[in-house]
Amino acid sequence: MDNSLLIITGLSGAGKSLAVKALEDVGFFCIDNMPAPLIIKLLEMRDEFTLNNQKIACVIDIRNSENHPELFELVAQLQKSNDAKVIFLDANEKVILDRYKETRRKHPVMLRKNLSLEEAVKYEKEALHQLYAQADYILDTTLFSTSQLKDRILSFAVQDVKETITIDVVSFGFKFGVPADVDVMFDVRCLLNPFYVKGLREKTGNDEEIVDFVFSQAEAQKLLEKYTDVIDYSLPLYIKEGKSHLTIGFGCTGGKHRSVAFCNAMYKHIKESGYVTTVHHRDINRRK
Repeated sequence: MDNSLLIITGLSGAGKSLAVKALEDVGFFCIDNMPAPLIIKLLEMRDEFTLNNQKIACVIDIRNSENHPELFELVAQLQKSNDAKVIFLDANEKVILDRYKETRRKHPVMLRKNLSLEEAVKYEKEALHQLYAQADYILDTTLFSTSQLKDRILSFAVQDVKETITIDVVSFGFKFGVPADVDVMFDVRCLLNPFYVKGLREKTGNDEEIVDFVFSQAEAQKLLEKYTDVIDYSLPLYIKEGKSHLTIGFGCTGGKHRSVAFCNAMYKHIKESGYVTTVHHRDINRRK
């Protein structure tokens, strides 16, 4: 999808909140319950967002469409000028009723129109019929799991699937404990430790001397190759399963030499592969 405003609409209970969360996870700036008169103002500010490579999405639904009858005409104009794309989330009436009964939430139309839940669902479906007809994409979420809904939304909103996940690569020392948020952990304590080599103890894996020492070992080169194969194979699987954030940890004894060198090498590989990634050395400056 280009830099058009992404409009999320549809029936209450069909998954709009989940769709917004999925978009926020990949960097969209999302606005819920957007009044129609402000959509034009939002588009006028679009350049401020795109300067930071941030796309924009907003939710318009029964809460604001009734108060702004000009909404449908405005959406049509934006679509014609390619300034907006519309995703309509639909679902089977029985499923929507079941979802509301499970969560015990009130439908937004119930109190305003003094309707029963069943009447409110029927009323909303009719009220949003024109937006349904205008939609660029219609998703029936009746049988969708949370991960399936996220996958479908992102397939429309993100051009490169690699943009749907952020990867943090972290080095650490086992003597200071394993980071609580690590999803995939690699242990490099099986390699020779520069700590015991004269002249290398005070250096770190960010220094060329340590990198040369670590990867001068054939075992280290082979280990990095194996670890890289694991990551290359598993990242698409994590994306397919709906994972939006992954932390990869490399641990050695003190978190200063071997783990840092491996962490940097993996970070470089993942970044060159086109993923959004960061690198962090938790214990590189710790002494005890």
